[in-house]
Amino acid sequence: MKKLLVVLVLLAAAGGAGAWYWTRGGNGAAAYRTAKVERGDLQVTVTATGTVQPITQVQVGTQVTGTIRTLHADFNSRVKADQTVAEIDPRPFQARVDQDKANLLRAQADVERVKANLVQAQKELARSKELARRELVSASDLDAATAAYDSLVAQVKVAEASVNQAQSTLQISEVNLGYTTIKSPIDGLVISRNVDVGQTVAASLQAPTIFIIADSLKKIQVQASVAEADIGKIVAGQEVAFTVDAWRERPFKGQVSQIRLSPTTVQNVVTYTVMIDAENPEEKLLPGMTASASFLVSKHTNILKIPNAALRFTPPAEAGGAGDTAAAKAPSGGGPPAGAGGGGERGGRGPESASGGGSGGGERGRGERGRGSRSTRVWIQVPGGGLKAVPIVPGATDGSFTQVLKGELAEGQEVVTGQVTSGPDSSVSNPFAPQRPGFRR
Repeated sequence: MKKLLVVLVLLAAAGGAGAWYWTRGGNGAAAYRTAKVERGDLQVTVTATGTVQPITQVQVGTQVTGTIRTLHADFNSRVKADQTVAEIDPRPFQARVDQDKANLLRAQADVERVKANLVQAQKELARSKELARRELVSASDLDAATAAYDSLVAQVKVAEASVNQAQSTLQISEVNLGYTTIKSPIDGLVISRNVDVGQTVAASLQAPTIFIIADSLKKIQVQASVAEADIGKIVAGQEVAFTVDAWRERPFKGQVSQIRLSPTTVQNVVTYTVMIDAENPEEKLLPGMTASASFLVSKHTNILKIPNAALRFTPPAEAGGAGDTAAAKAPSGGGPPAGAGGGGERGGRGPESASGGGSGGGERGRGERGRGSRSTRVWIQVPGGGLKAVPIVPGATDGSFTQVLKGELAEGQEVVTGQVTSGPDSSVSNPFAPQRPGFRR
């Protein structure tokens, strides 16, 4: 039994030593993580978030104050244009109409009365003129008859004006009575109902909203907010792919229909509203959903590309050992020694300084690089466990991969993306992680 335990302990020790030897490259050198240089497609995009909304959305309100008597539509009801969707108690307005009708009849009767008096005055004036011609009445009597006639002529005009005024008042009352019947202005779908039966709506300063009706949801719009740094890459007709949380695995397609010139500033961050039109035949996109949109800026096909992690990698100080130094100074690559760092700067900032990007390797991780104006370098392993710098000219990036415009890299070649440490967790060396005292990358 004791011999068996001793054998097991020896086997475990041998396995641990072998694993350590393997992680160190078999010859005491550091072990690295690598990735292959690929050939494929790459898309440069600009991302933004927005809100799904109907193309046409109408707020249906009321212009009169009253109590809701009946509702003929509810949430999700499909309505037609001029269909009655609600009614306000019409009795007060009907009473006002009846009152104005009576006032109109009274004004019309007053016109008839004044006209009858005018006919009488006209006859009296004619008699007075005849008697005055025969010198049977005085001139003052003739003047009085003339004044009475003229006065009645003016009274007829006043009475007729009163009739017109009463007619206008009646028309206003009839219009207000008509407003008690609320109709849909468009064919669409009720997406919001803000009142209940018996509720009083007050139309004093503004019309209260009773329903919100959207036109057919077969077509929708996404109102996206694009940062000012990216708005220059957006044009009308541009292809857009977007997703919503309810259908994360299903991308939707759309096109930019409008770039609104009015900016929005929130805490010194300027954004512009971009309208995206999209088809929604199955009506899976609902108003108010949050959409994550990706605007296609450019597409590159059949290009050579490398992972962005290879651009961020910088060899640690331990890579300058005997074997590594010899490999780094190999004349075939023409690159600087391994200890120089990727891109000539310590701390792994060579790729970013060359491309103008951040940790994503581009404009917000999705932009274009320096278009060949500046070069950087990546690292490959050579026989013996050392590293060699290979200068390249980076191009476009999608945040994960970067196009190689120029450089001595071939498809399928391995590039270094990180270092495997010799600790118990054997994790990859991160150039941005806090370092132990006395340790340099």
